[in-house]
Amino acid sequence: MFRPMRRFKQAFSEEECRKVLQEEKRGTLALAGDDGYPYAVPLNYYYDPETGHLYFHGAGEGHKIDALKRCEKACFNVHDTGVKLDGDWAYTVRSVTIFGRLRILEDKEKALQLLRKIGLKYYPTVESVDEVMARSASRVTMLELVPEHMTGKRVHEK
Repeated sequence: MFRPMRRFKQAFSEEECRKVLQEEKRGTLALAGDDGYPYAVPLNYYYDPETGHLYFHGAGEGHKIDALKRCEKACFNVHDTGVKLDGDWAYTVRSVTIFGRLRILEDKEKALQLLRKIGLKYYPTVESVDEVMARSASRVTMLELVPEHMTGKRVHEK
């Protein structure tokens, strides 16, 4: 069902994919948008290493939610900033691409726990997470991406 990676020599292991997902801060979620146009949006996320699922937060309405209601299939891509090896002008970049099914997380208690984990990943203090959650958590919709296929690759840009 999913295509094999064409540049298979650049592929890396599932373990390294998980490492990239845990280390990086942002990725791009792609959905089937309006009138057949793709819709891709950069998002903060939380990767749960126990389940392998990814979680996103946002409003309960808008382009992303409309696209999800039309089709639950999604693609999420994360890449690092790359590194330059000594004496090299080109970067080596790692990226991970996940295909899966996206859904609205209906369990409110679980949604709040995961929203807190996202907050702790990005905010400087626990107090700042508590403050933001007290102010806005009731308006947040949590989304869960359940992976069906994942690939990772390392590319030297020259």
